[in-house]
Amino acid sequence: MKILIYKGDYDLVKQSGVGQAIEHQEKALKLNNIDYTTDENDDYDIVHINTIMPKSKKFAKKAKKQGKKVIYYGHSTMEDFRNSFRGANFLSRFFKKWIISCYNLGDIIITPSNYSKNILEGYGINKKIYSLSNGIDLDKFKGDENSRKRFRDKFHLKDDDKVIISVGHLMKRKGLDDFIEVARKLPNYKFIWFGYTNPKLITSQIKKSIKNKPDNVIMPGFISQQELVDCYHGSDLFLFMTREETEGIVLLEAFASKIKVLVRDIKIYEDMFTDGKELIKAKTNDEFVSKILKIINNQNSTVEEAFRYVRERSVRRIGEKLKNIYSTL
Repeated sequence: MKILIYKGDYDLVKQSGVGQAIEHQEKALKLNNIDYTTDENDDYDIVHINTIMPKSKKFAKKAKKQGKKVIYYGHSTMEDFRNSFRGANFLSRFFKKWIISCYNLGDIIITPSNYSKNILEGYGINKKIYSLSNGIDLDKFKGDENSRKRFRDKFHLKDDDKVIISVGHLMKRKGLDDFIEVARKLPNYKFIWFGYTNPKLITSQIKKSIKNKPDNVIMPGFISQQELVDCYHGSDLFLFMTREETEGIVLLEAFASKIKVLVRDIKIYEDMFTDGKELIKAKTNDEFVSKILKIINNQNSTVEEAFRYVRERSVRRIGEKLKNIYSTL
């Protein structure tokens, strides 16, 4: 049995969670000694399709005609497409039809959470849908004794500065607007948002928020994963104000880095996490401000429970579960 991890559209997604998911799949197969290739001209039995671009859809059709088995990854939903890029809300109903047509090409569908599984089943997709985390490469997020210093030096931060970070595209769905407003209410803390989005795709509302951000908000743009590891280890809190997710790989990264985490209390995290166990939850901006103050000044931590959560979702364990799924095909 040989697996093809299709990477025809990888360059378009490599700086996103989907790009990370593809890399995790490669390592998961490698760690479990599963024969795989990324060369679409090789012979193979099963193909992973992670993207929904026309080129990927065309390749899925070609694979099916050749008698290959197709695993389509359901990373996207109409719900998490909304409030993202310019025009996304208008296009969302067309986007839903498009992703359904893509996912229906799969012999099976894998999606990262029970929450997204329920959404896709609600679309009427008549395929077997598995819920399987995108996983996390624990080795990459260990950090070292100099991680904190490198991070603080790079961004000219004092050792006693209280630093709150987030990671994501520059969009309302990710909560950038509220991140900026919370920072405005806590001028003595440093808030750093890592991530880049093509300015042509950013909505006018988010552009306005960025233009009017207070001085304690720093936006360095995209950074490498190695630099990001230092940021996780060198800051005091990971603030994830996303309004919609199918999982949230950066959340797993924060867990793996053993940094305290505060998230928006949204539906996907209702069953995944218990407030006060793996992380802390908040709903309104005032509640975020109140809980940030408590977390920053309280040594009690949720990080060990969070690390136990991601240890069960290491790429090695995801590979073991993938092997079981392959056997059904």
